[in-house]
Amino acid sequence: MADLIQIQLQLQSAAEKWGKVAFTPVADGFQIHVNTQDPTRSVQKAARNLNGLGLYKVQLVGDHWTLALQWAFYQGFCNAKNHDGVLFCGDQATQQHLQQLALCFSWAKQLTNQTPDELYPEQLAKQAAAFIQSVAPEGSVTSQVLLDQQLLQAGWHGLHAVGRGSARKPAMLVLDYNPTGNAAAPVTAALVGKGITFDSGGYSIKATESMLAMKCDMGGAATVTAALALAILQGLDKRVQLILCCAENLISSNAYKLGDIITYKNGTTVEIVNTDAEGRLVLADGLMCAAESGAGLIIDAATLTGAAMTAVGGEYNALFALDKVLAQKALAYAEQAQEPTWQLPLELWHQQQCPSAYADTANSRPVKGGGAGGASNAAGFLSRFVPNAGKGWLHFDLAAAFNNSNNAYWAAGATGQGIRTISAALLGEA
Repeated sequence: MADLIQIQLQLQSAAEKWGKVAFTPVADGFQIHVNTQDPTRSVQKAARNLNGLGLYKVQLVGDHWTLALQWAFYQGFCNAKNHDGVLFCGDQATQQHLQQLALCFSWAKQLTNQTPDELYPEQLAKQAAAFIQSVAPEGSVTSQVLLDQQLLQAGWHGLHAVGRGSARKPAMLVLDYNPTGNAAAPVTAALVGKGITFDSGGYSIKATESMLAMKCDMGGAATVTAALALAILQGLDKRVQLILCCAENLISSNAYKLGDIITYKNGTTVEIVNTDAEGRLVLADGLMCAAESGAGLIIDAATLTGAAMTAVGGEYNALFALDKVLAQKALAYAEQAQEPTWQLPLELWHQQQCPSAYADTANSRPVKGGGAGGASNAAGFLSRFVPNAGKGWLHFDLAAAFNNSNNAYWAAGATGQGIRTISAALLGEA
């Protein structure tokens, strides 16, 4: 430890003594001058600056390092090339909690940052199952991966349609975490993740600058998997199902096309007016699969719409729910986890916002970005596929899950924002 750069905190307001200087050198490393009006962001920003000096591994030392401030430092310091650069301090319970967070976030970030050539649909499903197996008690996990034609046999037509244009075929992971030892135990919660390992936009093809970062379009799958893992590490004792909808959205002679109509397992017909609105098409299957489990709580997460990013920016995730009481609980979990989250509008009438002359609904509006209210309209589409008129269902549009480039608080790449919120919801509601 003596050879490591040590990082300590100075709680005196930076403005009082140091002006705009975020940190200064001391004998064994650096001290961060915490802005006491906004401590977590000031620590995270200082960590980004320290990382910019080329530091690879540091030890947090001294007083004042709360769990929240240590986690803020970790989030700012780590980047796509270095996920293990922070040694935590504090009592054993604090360090264990932070190490659990780091394990789950590191896994999710590295998975999301993988190249689309490395991470394809079947591989995503298998890596997620293996990660849950690695943290769960022995014998508590069973899983299956449905591939290609097996999806059609099971009735999952949306996922198959989106992924059939790629030579690397679509896959659905259905994982059952059951720590009770009782095969008849009820499924208390189900998590559904969008796992588009690369999104070209299909025939509604994206521009190069928009397509470049589309390895991140499986961020929802990484988020819900890591959230389940974190909940397991923190003592989750209820039965939970994990469903990942994995596909590549590519162009080929076999790809789905504009004007196609998909008939879903529940009988809903959907006209394709935008092949780049594919996330909702695969999630629809995942939500129906979750409903079949009988789970009283269903949570889905997806890097779903640019409209959500326009509405809340890149620091917040957007939350949608027809269940207003549950939504308030979810916002409280997000506040406790210090993961900025904002609720956007969703009502049953949003189901009618994407009309079709040929089917029950279209998958979007045939205008750029889906038109006004695009994120709410996407959530309205999803609400067609959940049980009990949306009671017990939460939809997270992960606007804060990925950064295309470095900024003052985050390195380029995946952030993991949303993992702690969903994990807390599992532990609190399941």
